[in-house]
Amino acid sequence: MTQSGFIAAIDLGTHSIKGVVGRKNENNVVSIIASGEQPSSNCIRRGMVYNIEETGANVRRLITMLENSMGRKIGKVYVALGGQSLRSMEFTKSIELSPGEMVFEEMIEGLHELAEQFVPELARAYAVADVEYFVDGKPERKPVGVTGYRVEANFKLVTGRPNLLGNVEKSITGKAELPIARYIVGALATAAATLSDEEKELGCALVDFGAGTTTLSVYKGGILRSMVVIPFGGKSITRDIRALNFTESDAEQLKIKYGKVMKKQETPFLASPFSEKPDVDMSQLNRVIEMRLDEITANLKEQIKLSGYEGESLGAGLIITGGASQLENLDDYLEQKLKMSVRRATVKKTLVNNAPELVNDPAYTRVLGMLLLGDEDCEYKEVETPREYEEYEEEKEQETRSPRTTRTPWGRGEKTKKPKNQKDKEKEGGGFFSSMENFFGNMFSEEDE
Repeated sequence: MTQSGFIAAIDLGTHSIKGVVGRKNENNVVSIIASGEQPSSNCIRRGMVYNIEETGANVRRLITMLENSMGRKIGKVYVALGGQSLRSMEFTKSIELSPGEMVFEEMIEGLHELAEQFVPELARAYAVADVEYFVDGKPERKPVGVTGYRVEANFKLVTGRPNLLGNVEKSITGKAELPIARYIVGALATAAATLSDEEKELGCALVDFGAGTTTLSVYKGGILRSMVVIPFGGKSITRDIRALNFTESDAEQLKIKYGKVMKKQETPFLASPFSEKPDVDMSQLNRVIEMRLDEITANLKEQIKLSGYEGESLGAGLIITGGASQLENLDDYLEQKLKMSVRRATVKKTLVNNAPELVNDPAYTRVLGMLLLGDEDCEYKEVETPREYEEYEEEKEQETRSPRTTRTPWGRGEKTKKPKNQKDKEKEGGGFFSSMENFFGNMFSEEDE
């Protein structure tokens, strides 16, 4: 028997638009049904939709590819929320209690409603990432049932530009004609897919190296402490390599296949992999890559410092993922520059029970994490026609097939004769004129029928 229902997610990346469809079991373990990607073709820049028309067309092609792969239709999708304006902020609210009063669930729900309704100045809150509770100034993981005189909630919100969703909705809902189930902040999806509870508790800095941006999320004590997006990524390195007189596609290929950091090049020149082009100066190539990485790393170091958690307070060290994290020796480079242990991360294998090629690809950590956080069935469902409507249509059809009837003031009825006036009644006695009238009357009567 074929199972029905699935979750569909789309990640609008600067390099490519990725889509994955999966189904979760009762243990929240995902089975991948279909996956695919379409090149962004410069229609998305730094995680934000730049060309609405082209983005919509690419999304539509991707959805068609996924539907053809699994033989089912997608009715709506989860969409990753990204962009360089995203960052975390704190929002604190408290409730004064009577002396010795117990904290109730309704109080906590009320505090959450206030956080969800909060509108930051010149920004918009897109998600409540985490919350830390205090009762009488002491931290409490589960405050319900605890007595005191004051309960406080310190929320970690993810905020961004107020119009961040405008072009996304126009391209997906408008051009691709696909409803959006919900937006999921990409950084939260990446954390859900890669980090363990122990790493969050000990403290760690999660870095998602994307093509257009690099996202830093700092965790400590089990919750998100800081999140910020740095407007540089793998595509910044590609643009720098282009300055060495290469096309964008050639520069991307050189970066992926031959680019290295923290390693002395054995041969200073590489025989050109491109036809009719000179040999590649590898020392120059790697110097360009390292200079851009120096800039990105300096930003990371400063943002970790600003979070208030650095050095020994981040016991689990630095954890890197994302498509641009695959640069050779990047982990060694970051370990030396930031003086932290570095771990390369992909999706935890206990969370996805198939598709190892996706699980082991750091470029898919975000979109797979979205499947873990999604909970709505995204399969297209035919709308059933109400029975009353079907009966009305059937009655209407029968009416058109049946002989014509004359409508009376009381509704539909059989054809009736006109009431007779006095002159008509007098003619009923018979005779020639009466016979002729009946003859011609019958002729017209039959024609009417």
